[in-house]
Amino acid sequence: MKNLTDSFVYLGHWPSAGSFGFNTDILATNPINLSVVFGVLIFFGKGVLNDLLDNRKQRILNTIRNSEELREGAIQQLENARARLRKVETEAGQFRVNGYSEIEREKLNLINSTYRTLKQLENYKNETILFEQQRTINQVRERVFQQALQGAIGTLNSCLSNELHLRTINANIGMFGTMKEITD
Repeated sequence: MKNLTDSFVYLGHWPSAGSFGFNTDILATNPINLSVVFGVLIFFGKGVLNDLLDNRKQRILNTIRNSEELREGAIQQLENARARLRKVETEAGQFRVNGYSEIEREKLNLINSTYRTLKQLENYKNETILFEQQRTINQVRERVFQQALQGAIGTLNSCLSNELHLRTINANIGMFGTMKEITD
């Protein structure tokens, strides 16, 4: 702490350097030397300043030119990207439309195929029913014919003689054979 207080004490003991003011003595201020120095500074400084300003101006213009070129390149890339996006969106729309139409076409093909299959099954069913009806009718006819034949044979056996009986059997067998050929 003592060092700090000592430093303030020494400041108070310095001799005064003088007062601040304007010196009006032309020879003491040397205005000619000052004007020469200012003239040289202005003459050479102006060129240096102009060179500095021109260099700065050229750097700024180059930066602006480069920025414009980069901007134009970016705009071109943006336009290319937009064109690709439109193309991709168009293709996606076409794929979507083609997909929907393909789905509809497949749906119609499936419906038509199912309809044809059902129609064929219906025809097979009807043919099977008709065949079974004909077979059943033929079986019924055959049974009725056999029962009628047995009844006729029973009646003939009780009423006819052996010789008449044999002739009737032969005639019925001939008729039966003819009927069988007709039904086959």
